[in-house]
Amino acid sequence: MNICIVVGARPNFIKVAPIIRAICKAKEQGRDIAYQLVYAGLKDDPTLEPSLFEDLQMPRPDVYLGVDCDNLNELTGQVMSAFEVYLQQNPTDVVIVVDDLASTMAAAIVTKKQGIRLVHLVAGTRSFDIKMPKEINRLVIDGLSDLLFTAGMGSNSIATREGAEISKIYLVGNILMDTLRFNYNRFQKPALFEQLGLKEKAYLVFTLNRKALISNQSNLKLMVEQMIANAHDIQIVAPLRQRAADAIKAMDIKSPNFHIVEPLSYLEFGYLTAHAEGIITDSGNVAEEATFNSVPCITLNSYTEHIETVKVGSNVLVGEDADKLGEAVGQMTTGQWKKSAIPDRWDGRSAERIVQILLDIHNK
Repeated sequence: MNICIVVGARPNFIKVAPIIRAICKAKEQGRDIAYQLVYAGLKDDPTLEPSLFEDLQMPRPDVYLGVDCDNLNELTGQVMSAFEVYLQQNPTDVVIVVDDLASTMAAAIVTKKQGIRLVHLVAGTRSFDIKMPKEINRLVIDGLSDLLFTAGMGSNSIATREGAEISKIYLVGNILMDTLRFNYNRFQKPALFEQLGLKEKAYLVFTLNRKALISNQSNLKLMVEQMIANAHDIQIVAPLRQRAADAIKAMDIKSPNFHIVEPLSYLEFGYLTAHAEGIITDSGNVAEEATFNSVPCITLNSYTEHIETVKVGSNVLVGEDADKLGEAVGQMTTGQWKKSAIPDRWDGRSAERIVQILLDIHNK
């Protein structure tokens, strides 16, 4: 069985690394299985720092489609064209696509047009906001997929409600936890612990990526001020990429306890978040990892793709409301957080289940 794994952006690599390990393990055991890793972007993409592949202990992509443009419709067309050429030149039995990017949707459409089995990893996630481009991508990808691999019962329910046959849906758990479990003992303490005098479980982590949040400068300033004011003099560490860092610096917020730092490597960021007293983020991935690590987490969004992080885990949603954020940070820093647990099948063995399911179906 020849599997093609398609990734469209940096976070996708973190989710497919365990699948590659599981495929290699099955191959070593004499199973008929092989894979190629295809990246939609450029070979010298600056977001793919050299340490990423070393940190994840995974190989670099076998193929780069070389697509690089900001317009999503243009990107979709270019990925479709390049991926069609790839499939015509490489015998493929199964294509695995991840998450909800425009490049993911493009690869999904081409896969089905070529009559190849399509698998969607992290299926059944919805914001129920059709104005979001990613929501359209999710609907298209799930609608086309032959197999839907979901992270939780909430996603299963959504897929079923939208008409997917139960025989196509597999609750495999959250693949992100496989990577976290594999790397936990390899996490590296960042140098900034010494530089800032940080102590474990005595600081907060703040991350920011969403364009909508960053572009609303006046509200973002209120949110950051409320976060700092309610942190009770606890240090807040903010590893931010350029756009977010520039936006916050432009606010000229003066606080000796708020530190904007350079983005960290995967292993350093993993250590920072795993040992925090709490996390404030707009990233679903960071919130999911916080649940696995039982670290209190505030998500700056009105929804989450994995409601398990809220219902079972350590996550709370505050939307973009500065007052709600301040109140939640106050609870976080005074030990008033809710009790949490780890959701069903978030056990770090999702990749093993996925590969076994694919082998079983292929051998029928």
